[in-house]
Amino acid sequence: MYNPVDSKVNFPKLEEEVLKFWEQNHIFEKSVSQRDGADEFVFYDGPPFATGLPHFGHFIPSTIKDIIPRYQTMKGKKVDRRFGWDCHGLPVENLIEKELGLNSKTAIEEYGIAKFNEACRASVLRYVKEWRQTITRLGRWVDFDRDYKTMNPEYMETIWWVMKSLWDKGLLYEGHYVLPYCPRCATVLSNHELSQGGYKDVHDPAITIKFKVRGEVSPPLRPLRVLRFPPQRGRLPREAIPPQRPPTHTSSRGQQPRGLCLQTSPSPSARISTMF
Repeated sequence: MYNPVDSKVNFPKLEEEVLKFWEQNHIFEKSVSQRDGADEFVFYDGPPFATGLPHFGHFIPSTIKDIIPRYQTMKGKKVDRRFGWDCHGLPVENLIEKELGLNSKTAIEEYGIAKFNEACRASVLRYVKEWRQTITRLGRWVDFDRDYKTMNPEYMETIWWVMKSLWDKGLLYEGHYVLPYCPRCATVLSNHELSQGGYKDVHDPAITIKFKVRGEVSPPLRPLRVLRFPPQRGRLPREAIPPQRPPTHTSSRGQQPRGLCLQTSPSPSARISTMF
């Protein structure tokens, strides 16, 4: 009545046979198409970067992300699952900077922003084949043939549409909160980017003090605010700046002031400095 069961079961081979059956009979596709007209269940999945190979940190989340859509499918709902790729962010840019030998914003501008962006676009899908093979081997049901990419114009237009809809409903507000900042990349950093290393607390030996200029200053330099670094360690200047003396910005590295700087704008948000 029953087929004999081998006591020495090769579980990886059994899994491969199941995967082959699913692929040959389009089981995943049928689980979606057979529920046309049914209530939909939308599952939002944060897409991974395709600039690196999948690792253990992706395996467990992918399994969890597969369980929920399968459960909703078993309840009779239509669950359309499309795999996606996160094509934005510093990981992509840093990878290309290393490959092209660029080490600053100025170097990128000299190389050409359009050429740099194109190099980034070409790199983000470098490991798509490996990702598809790994995720499929995990047994996760997801559509790779209709995948989306965050660099596609239609995707970005959709994001702007969402923002506009939130604005129209009065659900957006302006606020302030502190974010880690990378002076080299000239941008704020996410928690994920911080976890990649390189962040540390440092002690700056310089002290910055803001003065108001006394007396009249010839146009176009008025009014001015002065930034000054005290040249001697541990001592703050008490003397006022003479009216005819140019305001200076000096360094505390060593005994002699260095890098004199004249700020010619009263607005902190639109300052123009001249180095001497």
